[in-house]
Amino acid sequence: MNQIQPSSKALDLARQVLRIEADAVMALAERIDGAFVEALALILNCHGRVIVSGMGKSGHVGRKIASTLSSTGTPAYFVHPAEASHGDLGMITCDDVLIAISNSGESAELLMIVPIIKRLGAKLISITGKAQSALAIEADVHLDAAVAVEACPLNLAPTASTTAVLALGDALAVALLDARGFGEEDFARSHPGGSLGRRLLTHVRDVMRAGPALPAVVAETSVPEAILEISRGGIGMTAVLTSERRVIGIVTDGDLRRAFAKGLDLRLLVVADIMGRKPRAIGPDHLAVEAVQMMEQYKINQLPVVDDSGILLGALNMHDLFKAKVI
Repeated sequence: MNQIQPSSKALDLARQVLRIEADAVMALAERIDGAFVEALALILNCHGRVIVSGMGKSGHVGRKIASTLSSTGTPAYFVHPAEASHGDLGMITCDDVLIAISNSGESAELLMIVPIIKRLGAKLISITGKAQSALAIEADVHLDAAVAVEACPLNLAPTASTTAVLALGDALAVALLDARGFGEEDFARSHPGGSLGRRLLTHVRDVMRAGPALPAVVAETSVPEAILEISRGGIGMTAVLTSERRVIGIVTDGDLRRAFAKGLDLRLLVVADIMGRKPRAIGPDHLAVEAVQMMEQYKINQLPVVDDSGILLGALNMHDLFKAKVI
């Protein structure tokens, strides 16, 4: 069976598509006006939710716009216009804003539900490629997403037009994000399963080692005993404590190597002879990513976790942070 090979003009055609779509978005940037601000005001003052609707490719773009709005602080969902006229209109209330997307502005399924939306009292924002279309005229605010030409060589398949609408939806979402003061922590709360969520929602107390597994000795402990405690803890260090469990030092694998390199007889030493005094430490309520930053800044691999009085609560090393996928 003969395999079909791409033609020699494939790369040229691909570049042409990208240029056409990029030009469509740039033209949109030059054409954006006060209607965009009016649309923002409608959504910001909406006491309900944003509903996005569209048929065909516009519907696919609409689903993505609704998803982006929701993840950036503007609760939104997609309603299929054909399903809306068969019961799903019950999801729309007078407090909502409907964003209706149609390149032609004449989508029959959308136009069928517009009168009901208007009677209900919900606000209507239309995004079309034709400012004189029925959907544009009926809208409270119309956003012009017209393109000069589709990227499709036949000038038929929605390509540049859907890219323009998608970009316009992103512009709305980002402008709303900024107006609401939506920040990194807000984004993390709506993306708890992502890497940013882990970085911004994971605290030191969530990943630190604590309890009986925590390696700890006193300053008078012999170095051989401290070595056993380091091995038992399995994090390459042991904290050095006072009788009140206040951290006064730390002994790491590196301290042992350095003492050995100096020719010292470790069997005759106590912890106070080799420990690092006043070690870097972190509190349990700090973000785990702050522990990463501290380790990287001071080129250390372990951190005691202490309370405000310096009492040992836990410890962690770089491996714990890798395991928690904070890094």
